[in-house]
Amino acid sequence: MSMTPERASEQAEWMHHPVGGGIVTRRIVLWTVLVLTALFLVAPLVLIVTSGLSSGVGVFIRNLTEPSTVHAILLTLLTALVVVPINILFGLAAAWTVTKFDFKGKTLLIALIELPYSISPIVAGVAYLFVYGSQGLFGPLLEQLGIKVMFALPAIFLASLFVTAPFVARELIPLMQVQGTDEEEAAVTLGAGGFTTFWRVTLPNVKWAVVYGAILCNARVMGEFGAVSVVSGNIRGQTTTLPLQIELLYQDYNVAGAFAAATVLTAVALVTILVKVTLERYGKTSPAGASH
Repeated sequence: MSMTPERASEQAEWMHHPVGGGIVTRRIVLWTVLVLTALFLVAPLVLIVTSGLSSGVGVFIRNLTEPSTVHAILLTLLTALVVVPINILFGLAAAWTVTKFDFKGKTLLIALIELPYSISPIVAGVAYLFVYGSQGLFGPLLEQLGIKVMFALPAIFLASLFVTAPFVARELIPLMQVQGTDEEEAAVTLGAGGFTTFWRVTLPNVKWAVVYGAILCNARVMGEFGAVSVVSGNIRGQTTTLPLQIELLYQDYNVAGAFAAATVLTAVALVTILVKVTLERYGKTSPAGASH
C-alpha cells in the first residue's frame, strides 16, 4: 500500500518538527528533569556522604570498624556470594526452559518468575515464617531434625533469593526469544550434545545479559531490607545485614555511625552503576557484543 503525497509530506514535516520540539519546550523539559534529578537523586546521595564524614575521617573509619558494623558488612557480602550464583543458575535454567521449549503452562511459569516483582518483600518474609517458622508448615519437622531456618543465616539466604529471583531471568528471556533456536538446532544437527550446545552456542550469545542481571541482582541483595528484617530476627552482631544495621544505629541515635554505614551502600550502588555502564559500552564495542 503506497503512501499518498499528502501523507508523506505530513510525515516528513512531523519528523523535522516533532511534538514538543520547540526550543522553549526542550528547555523546560530539560530543566525540569535536571531539577528533579538533583532534588530526589543527587541531593540525598550527597547528604549521606557528607553526613557520614561530618565528624571527620577518623570517626568515620571508627564507625565502620565497629564490630557489629563489620559483621553486618561481612554478612551482606556472604549473602551476595551465595545468592547471586544461585540466581544466575536459576535465571539461565528458567530462560532456557521458557524460550527453547513449547509446553502448556509457559505463561504461568513466566508469571511465577515475575511474582517477586509484584509482592511486597515484607509479605514474602511473613510467608516464609508461615512455612519454616516454629509454628509454620515445616517448623515442627525442622525442629525435630535440629535444623534452624528462621532467625538464622538460611532465612536470610531464602528471603534474598526470593526477592532477587527475577533479575537474571528477565534479562535473558527477551534476548533469547529474539535470538530463537536456529543456532542451537544447527549445532544439534552437527552432532553437538545438549551441554556442548549450551556452553558453545547459547551462553556466548547471552553472556552480557547474564552479567547485567548478576550486577542488578547483587545490588538488590546488598540493599534488601523488608524481607530480611522479618526472617532474620534482627539480632545485632548475628543476623543483621548492612541495611538492618543502619536502622539499628539510627534507632540508637548513632547518626554518624548510621550515615557511615549508609555510605558503604551508597558506594556499592555507584560502583554497580559504573560497572554496568562500562560493561554495556564494552559489550557494544567488542566484536562479540557487536555481532549479537
